[in-house]
Amino acid sequence: MKHLLTTSFMLVTSFVLGQAQSYQFKFSSDLKFQDGFVTVTPETLFNEEQGYGYDLQSAWDGKSDAPFFFSVNVPDGNYKVTVTLGSKKSAGSTTVRGESRRLFIENLPTVKGELKTESFVINKRNVFIKGNQKVKIKASEKNKLNWDDKLTLEFNGEHPRVSSLVIERVEDVPTVFLCGNSTVVDYDEEPYASWGQMIPRFFNEQVSIANYAECGLSANTFIGGLRLEKALTQMKKGDYVLVEFGHNDQKQRGPGKGAYYSFAYYIKQFIDEARLKEAIPVLVTPTRRRQFDKEGKIRDTHGDYPAAIREIAAREKIPVIDLQEMTKVLCESMGVEGSKHLYTHYPANTYPGQEKELEDNTHFNTFGAYEVAKCVIEGIRQAGLPLAQCIRSDYTGFDPAHPDKFEDFKWNLSPFSQTKKPDGN
Repeated sequence: MKHLLTTSFMLVTSFVLGQAQSYQFKFSSDLKFQDGFVTVTPETLFNEEQGYGYDLQSAWDGKSDAPFFFSVNVPDGNYKVTVTLGSKKSAGSTTVRGESRRLFIENLPTVKGELKTESFVINKRNVFIKGNQKVKIKASEKNKLNWDDKLTLEFNGEHPRVSSLVIERVEDVPTVFLCGNSTVVDYDEEPYASWGQMIPRFFNEQVSIANYAECGLSANTFIGGLRLEKALTQMKKGDYVLVEFGHNDQKQRGPGKGAYYSFAYYIKQFIDEARLKEAIPVLVTPTRRRQFDKEGKIRDTHGDYPAAIREIAAREKIPVIDLQEMTKVLCESMGVEGSKHLYTHYPANTYPGQEKELEDNTHFNTFGAYEVAKCVIEGIRQAGLPLAQCIRSDYTGFDPAHPDKFEDFKWNLSPFSQTKKPDGN
C-alpha cells in the first residue's frame, strides 16, 4: 500500500509540475512545512515521468560538500529562481550555476544557523522552433544542458547548503540574447569558459541572459543554423541582442567575402531582425588573441573586422562594446606571462585525461572569462543602455588597466572536464 501511495503521489506531482508556472522544493528540515512545497530527499532522483530531481548522477544528503545538480522539466522561457541557502546545522559557502555552467550566485557565505535568500532569472530553451523546424546544433552540443527540456541548477562551493528552491515563470523582464562564437559560448565543462556564461552573475533578477553562441560559428553560420530564428521566436519589445563575431569570419575566403562585404551583410541581418521585434541591437568587437610583439604589445590579428563593426554601428546608430580595445588593455596590463592566467594555459595532468600541456591563446579560462564579462558590463555602462540599471548593487566597477588579482579569484570546479580545444581560433 505504501508503494502504491508513493507512486500515486509521484504521478500527481508530475502532472502538476508539467502544467504549473511555479515549482517549489524543500531540501531541508530546517524549514517548517509549507503547503505546495515538494520535499526532496537523497532518493529524489530525476526521471522523465516524475519531471524533477537530483540529476547527472548526483544527490545531496544535506551534509556533503560535493557539488550536486537538480533538474526540473519546464517549457521554454524565462524563470525567476529563488534559493534559500544555508543551514541551521552547519556553516556554508555556496555557488549556484545554471544550465551550461552559467554563473549566478558566487561563493555566498552563511554561518551556522543562518539562511539567506537570493533570486535571479534564468533562460531555458530547447532546439524546437515550430513544426518540424529545429536549431541545427552541432554534434558536440547534443549533450549540452542548454539545449534540452530541463532547467538544471548546479550547487557548488566550499560547503554547498540549500534549504529551498522556488522556480517561477516570468514574462516581464528584458532578455539579452547573446549571438557569437567560442569566445561567448556557455561551456559545460572545465577548464574553458567565456564571458557569456559569467555575465549573468553581474545582473539582478530584473534581466535574463539567453546565450545562443557556439564554438566555431561565424555570423553567416549562426544564421544558417537557425539560431537567430529560434531567438526571434522568444524575442519581444525591449529585449537586447548582443552580437560578437569576427574570429571565424575572417578565415572565410573567396568572391564577396570580407569584413565590408558578406560579413557586413550578415551583421545587418541581426540588426534588422532585432529592430523588427523592437529589440535593441548592440554590436561587440571580438576579444583579442594572446599574441604579443617584441615590445610586449598585443598584435592586431582580426584585420578589418573590428573597424567594420564600429563602422556598421556608427552607420546604423547603434551602440558598440569595444572588447577589441578593452581586452588589449587587459592583456597588456597583465603582461606577456601574467596574461596566461586569462587563457587556457595549464601544465599536463591538471585535469583528468590531460596528457599534454594546454596552451590556448584564443579561449579563456574561468578567470579570464570573468574579467572579460566585467569589460562587457563596463561597455554597457559606457553606452548608457537602460540595461545598466539592472546591474547588481555589489558590482563596484572595473578598469581593464587594473584587473583583479588572479590569486584572489575563487572558482570551485564543476565535476566535468574536457581538454579538447574548442572549434574556432
